[in-house]
This record gives sequence, C-alpha cells and structure tokens, in this order.
Amino acid sequence: KQAAQLISKEQEVPVYKDLVKESDILTTLSRLSGIPVQKLTQTDAKKYLNLETELHKRVIGQEQAVSSISRAIRRNQSGIRNNKRPIGSFMFLGPTGVGKTELAKALAEVLFDDESALIRFDMSEYMEKFAASRLNGAPPGYVGYEEGGELTEKVRNKPYSVLLFDEVEKAHPDIFNVLLQVLDDGVLTDSKGRKVD
Repeated sequence: KQAAQLISKEQEVPVYKDLVKESDILTTLSRLSGIPVQKLTQTDAKKYLNLETELHKRVIGQEQAVSSISRAIRRNQSGIRNNKRPIGSFMFLGPTGVGKTELAKALAEVLFDDESALIRFDMSEYMEKFAASRLNGAPPGYVGYEEGGELTEKVRNKPYSVLLFDEVEKAHPDIFNVLLQVLDDGVLTDSKGRKVD
C-alpha cells in the first residue's frame, strides 16, 4: 500500500525538461567570468577567417596593420603559438587621426563582441618615476598596497581584453620595464605576488 502511494506521488510531481538550456548556462557563465560566450563554446572559427573584413568595416585603410593583426590572431587560434607569450603585441605609429586607437577598439569588438573589452591606459599619466607602481601595485608598507595595481586589477577582472597603451612614448622609462615583461611573457606579477595574464 505504501509503495503504491509513493508511486502515485512520483507521478504527481511534474518533471521539468529543458527548463534550463545550455544557452542559459553559457550566458550566466559569461556574465560571471567576463569570458565571451563564443570563447566558452569555441564556435567562432568563421569570425577569425573573416577578421580582416570585420576590422575594415570600422577602419579605413591601414591594410598592413589589419593584415598583421589578423595573421597573428589566426596563428594563435590555429594552435601555432608559444603559450607563454601574448597572442600579439603591436606598436602602431602615426599622426593623430589615422586609426590607431580605432583599430584597437574594432579588434576588441570583433574578438570579444564588446568594445568595452578594450582596456586603455593613457601613458601621459605615467610620466613620473613612481607611476610604475600604479600599474602593478604599491610595494608592501606603502599607501595603496591593498588596492592593487591599475593594470593588474583591470586584467584580473577582465582577462579577455585588448590592452591599449596610448601615447606610450610619454611614459617614464621605468614604465618600459613593466611593459616589457607584459609584452614578452604575457604575464605580470602584482605587488602581492599574484600572477596576472
């Protein structure tokens, strides 16, 4: 009799199928982690094949720059890369208005479907010697130690991003040592000893 009651109760409980879809889980994971949905599904191969076309929708001219960036990203996505280095490090030179910053914005939008994936640093704000500690954090015992560095915290919070060091020639020479580590290794250690890549 008890078994019959349990069976009838099981039949009364509705079974929900497809209540939570894969796309719902991916969207939630993307929001929490900052990783684009396409990166979670790895279905964006077509995007990389048409990278030049997508970038040229926003950047007029600059064929060599667009081509260099596209080749580096496709090389990375095909698995031909050194995992201990960044996907690409590019230096764009030229007068105001030729599309250097616009290319970085377009790249962030194409790769991560969001122009806000561009993390921009105005390097004219880093002209003083002490400014190097602003990037990776103040040493222990100094004011601001608990806050972390501007570069390390921004990358830690949004690891899938494009970094733009605008007007880098205006930065203090000590800043270049920090940037060399980022450009060479793709990793920066903050003042607390945490590695950010």
